Amino acid sequence: MSFVDRRVETRPTSGEAPFGLNEVFFSRTDSRGVIRAGNYVFRRVGAYPWEELIGAPHKVIRHPDMPKGVFSLFWDTIQRGESIGAYVKNKAKDGLYYWVFAVVVPCQDGYLSARIKPSSKLFEDVRSLYAKMLKREKEEGVKPEESAQHLLDWLKGQGYENYHQFAAHALSQELIARDQGLGNQTHARIQELSGMLQDAEKLAEETDGLIADFDAMHTIPHNLRVLASRIEPSGGPVTVLSQNYGAMSRQMSDWFGAHVMGENSNFAKIKSSVNDSLFVEGMARVLIECDNQLQKERRELGNPDMESERKILGDLVKEQVKRSEDGMKEVDEEAARITGACQIMHRHFLGLSSTRVLLKIESARLTDSGETLADIIDQLGGFQERISRRLDRIAKLSEDIRMLEQ
Repeated sequence: MSFVDRRVETRPTSGEAPFGLNEVFFSRTDSRGVIRAGNYVFRRVGAYPWEELIGAPHKVIRHPDMPKGVFSLFWDTIQRGESIGAYVKNKAKDGLYYWVFAVVVPCQDGYLSARIKPSSKLFEDVRSLYAKMLKREKEEGVKPEESAQHLLDWLKGQGYENYHQFAAHALSQELIARDQGLGNQTHARIQELSGMLQDAEKLAEETDGLIADFDAMHTIPHNLRVLASRIEPSGGPVTVLSQNYGAMSRQMSDWFGAHVMGENSNFAKIKSSVNDSLFVEGMARVLIECDNQLQKERRELGNPDMESERKILGDLVKEQVKRSEDGMKEVDEEAARITGACQIMHRHFLGLSSTRVLLKIESARLTDSGETLADIIDQLGGFQERISRRLDRIAKLSEDIRMLEQ
């Protein structure tokens, strides 16, 4: 049955279409991007009658200001069966425009896209980037794939490792800015995961720094052995101690590399798992709001059945929440393992400290080159102290991540 919405909404003659910060809307398509369903806000903002939306390709609302590179990246991602978040400028039937931050998730035999109104500082930066991308596409004939790469290069320059990391950050920032704009309390889980992601990033930096410290420390035992060859007979106590120190520090470095950074470790997944959970949590929240808004709407959606659409939304929410929970379990297990690894490393340091004390004793006995030897021993002490402090920070960050997960 065809349905005509008889309510009249006042719309401007130019500029931005009415789309409230408190509103959310969704549309569902098949695998080719043909619209199968949507909610009332989707139809109202776009100013299209249902007869022109249902069965139409989703690109009917695409705005010419959107760079093709964004959609190239967009389709490459969702056709791999992955979810994505993106800033998109759409066009209404009456020529007005509206910006959204869209989260798109595979759904049945196609995709479901849920949107909120963007309002964060990041949104301004992205609009400027899109304008530059569009200009290059039009004036320089840049192909969509090359334009997409330009977007990825820009993100890398902003400190993002990949697009998905950017999307998770953008979604969280939009939800936080939206809550602030509406005078709502910031969503606690989004805040927690944002903090956890910052800790995960610091954890990665500290661990990279630890490996670098070990690499730098390896040169000192070598210098010690060279000095020993000049001040004592072959196989003397300083030579033996320097060899022992070098071997022990190398074993510690190798052990840490194998058990924390090695191929059997999920350490590298901590940051990506937290990032995934941040995106999934934000996506679930938008989907829940879509469901809540759908419950409030007492208007027909065209041909699609309202209860069927609500069930689809509910199933998607359950699926995303489960994904987030599974990811957080993995993060907790890995953070606990890193904490244990740091405790083992501290015990190994007792052996290094004992060897350094013996070297100090030899330095005092060798009056000829004792000062030079003492300088090298002090350098070893400095490295040990630096590595020990770094291990403490790594352990604390791991525990902080676990505490946020509780």
